[in-house]
Amino acid sequence: MTEHEERTGRLLEQAILDLLERRGPTATICPSDAARSVYEGDDDGWRSLMEPARQAARRLVGAGRVDITQKGRPVDPDEVRGPIRIRRVRRRPEES
Repeated sequence: MTEHEERTGRLLEQAILDLLERRGPTATICPSDAARSVYEGDDDGWRSLMEPARQAARRLVGAGRVDITQKGRPVDPDEVRGPIRIRRVRRRPEES
């Protein structure tokens, strides 16, 4: 991974966390929200950041910071295909 790719990955991870922080506790975001917030242009170049945004979300899942969901349910980030949403990790009842 190049230095630029690593920097972009860190920016995307922080964008995901910042976007979730600004929304309600049960809100979700799309990886495109993070891609758009990091992309500096006015065109649709943010689309090239979609896979890096999904990878950033996977790293955050691994760190225990977020869940990746489909149809409102957490999914395995290594197995998921298709559209995803990202949400804060929800505390399980036994953790309260």
